[in-house]
Amino acid sequence: MTDDARATVLITVDSLRADALDLDSEDTHTPTLRSLADDATVFENAFAQGNWTPFSFPSILGGTPVFADGPRIGVGPGATLAETLQRAGVTTGGFNASNGFLTAYWGYDRGFEEFDAFHAEATNPVSKLFSAHPTWQAWAQFATQPMRAAVRRLKGEESYPAENTSRMRDVENAAISFIENAEGEFFCWIHYMDTHTPYVPAPVHVREVADEPFSTLRMLSPHFRTGLGRGIEEGSKTLADLQTLYKAAALQVDQSIGRVLSALEDAGIRDETCVVVAGDHGEEFLEHGHLAHYPKLYRELVEVPFIVDAPESDGQRVSDPVALDAIPPTVCDAMGVRAPDHYTGESVMPTVHDGVAPEQEPVVSVTVRGDSVTQQPIPRRLGDGDVLVSARSEEWTYIEHPEAGERELYDRQADPEEQDDQWDGEPPNEVVARLQSAAEQRVMALDSVADASRSDTDRGEDEEVVPEEIEDRLSALGYK
Repeated sequence: MTDDARATVLITVDSLRADALDLDSEDTHTPTLRSLADDATVFENAFAQGNWTPFSFPSILGGTPVFADGPRIGVGPGATLAETLQRAGVTTGGFNASNGFLTAYWGYDRGFEEFDAFHAEATNPVSKLFSAHPTWQAWAQFATQPMRAAVRRLKGEESYPAENTSRMRDVENAAISFIENAEGEFFCWIHYMDTHTPYVPAPVHVREVADEPFSTLRMLSPHFRTGLGRGIEEGSKTLADLQTLYKAAALQVDQSIGRVLSALEDAGIRDETCVVVAGDHGEEFLEHGHLAHYPKLYRELVEVPFIVDAPESDGQRVSDPVALDAIPPTVCDAMGVRAPDHYTGESVMPTVHDGVAPEQEPVVSVTVRGDSVTQQPIPRRLGDGDVLVSARSEEWTYIEHPEAGERELYDRQADPEEQDDQWDGEPPNEVVARLQSAAEQRVMALDSVADASRSDTDRGEDEEVVPEEIEDRLSALGYK
């Protein structure tokens, strides 16, 4: 099919909230993505279907929302995006910067002929200590970077400025090698971790985004103060410094994406490649009382960038809401491959090519909350706590916590930060009534899955022990 892309590169960035990118100003800190957006379709109301990676990624690579097929996180039993493409003769490669939730254990390697999660098992007491303390681990890597760079230079290898504490360079180099060696049609998935806590970008990037001198010691200070629980409040210097580090991490990712796009140019296939960029979920900076991405469904945690740059398409901005389960059918559509019937999303390629409005409203997202928002370990399974469900239209956000009998409603046109709860017991209009209905249908579906899971548990069929090396990797990300 001559109109199909020869290749698709799917780039996902962990914890990348929608406003982490600057796609409009001349003095942008994400120039690569701004340039990409000029000629691409930018979905300005794109939402993840969960508040963190294991609740979002089943939609992105599996084609169905989390818990659609059972109480366990991970992709469902149906064909994944990579499996679907591989069966159609597309060469597939997946490269994940050491996120333990995106590993073979949870099925994310399925369909990838070349797959690397860049996981190094903790084999000694020091490594295990660092695994349990992610900030210490990142800063130890940062502190030893000059020595490691010197070793690389002695070996005649490329040296770069402290950019690999997030395994960014490892992932980038593997993806570029895959692109250079791929023959015929291919699909490449790249997942970056730089904007995930702890934010430890290379100092050169911090200096580029900071409005004032920002020393290495100052980079360490907000992490240290956060660990002690000091100075973390609205308007504080600590919070501002964390946001600067986060912004610098976004710049670091942007530059890496630029090098991947240059590799496509060098291979002579950039004009034949569909490039898709998305955050897997957002990140909170005290908008609703916490840092990082605890089990909540407010805008800062589920609104994400979503950019589709397809061959023979013009740049446009689309305000209609879309969910990230649109990604698998969109990639299939771009490659001329029929998407499986179990995919819940719809391709946005009609929007990309012809401006047809996507019909994906409402967008439903799910999380599971324990006895407290900050409970550790954070719930991983459907039965680990209470379900929260949100449903969104272009203007409204409806959130329901069934076990607590709580509902919230936000008018995002008047209240974009979702601070002023408008729920007074009844839907104020037909749109909100539709959102409530969509949320309650999802709650009923999850209740059915939970009931089946309890039956399995009673029969002793639902025990799960996560391998130690995976738990070590998750601990390094702050998931106890």
